[in-house]
Amino acid sequence: MEEIINIKGMHCNSCIKLIEDKISSLKGIEKIKVSLIENKAFVKFNSEIISLKKIKSEIQDLGYSTDGDSKKKLSKKGLLQGIAYGLIPHIGCIAFITASILGVTVAVNFFKPLLMNPWFFHILILISAGFATLSSVIYLRKNDLLSFPGVKRKWKYLSTMYGSTIGINLFLFMVIFPLLANVSVASPTGAFIAEDLDELYSIRLSVNIPCPGHAPLISGELKTIDGVAAIQFSYPNFFDVKYDSTKTTKQNMLSLEVFDVYEATVVDETNRQISEPTTNSTNRVRTGCGCGGSTCGGSGSCCGA
Repeated sequence: MEEIINIKGMHCNSCIKLIEDKISSLKGIEKIKVSLIENKAFVKFNSEIISLKKIKSEIQDLGYSTDGDSKKKLSKKGLLQGIAYGLIPHIGCIAFITASILGVTVAVNFFKPLLMNPWFFHILILISAGFATLSSVIYLRKNDLLSFPGVKRKWKYLSTMYGSTIGINLFLFMVIFPLLANVSVASPTGAFIAEDLDELYSIRLSVNIPCPGHAPLISGELKTIDGVAAIQFSYPNFFDVKYDSTKTTKQNMLSLEVFDVYEATVVDETNRQISEPTTNSTNRVRTGCGCGGSTCGGSGSCCGA
């Protein structure tokens, strides 16, 4: 007899070989051919020696399903590969941010030239997509599926890998990098106490960075300026900087080399007093009357005023 058995749960040539080797070793089996693209097994056997039910049972014992019976768990390989392909290209950004948080100057200086390249972000995206594509081609070719029917057959695997690659990139750009950017600048270099609170200014910069992974680079450069008190990064490209105008100016900040690569624009500027006045008596401006310490009259006038 010749029968066609539908099989689900196969992923590669190893699955084909496993099924063919197992079934062909059974008594009564004359021939078996498994197609990964069609998800089928073509079996020729002696029905007086072995039954179709027995053949299906042996395939199920290997962990595959036949005609809707128990099936093998889906492989997580595509998901893990996608996560890896999303993470690996950004190792430089992650290392730079980590070094910024830990204060490892050598590592910061090592990765800084990479982040100063305006095309660095685009290169990372291409690397992520390249890894996923190259891996897909190798996988399909290895399993004789490098064709339109093969791609259609493995669309779930490919969707999982590409989807997780894109997903991990978005997660890094929109969640991890923005959070770590502010962690890395939580404690500006050196303690800062404004000598005159009225001179503490707040300025908001919009910086043309390609992704939040570059935020620690901008913040780190601003921290090198004497007089910068605090820096707060806001997604997607805003930096709120508080500084002492007696020690530095916005022109001084905008003249940083990093802004030659990533253009900065002032979008808001205020003279903001940080602390509230304590009491009226300590903040009131008084005029002395020069009368040997005597108090002024109730009218507020003084001798010689």
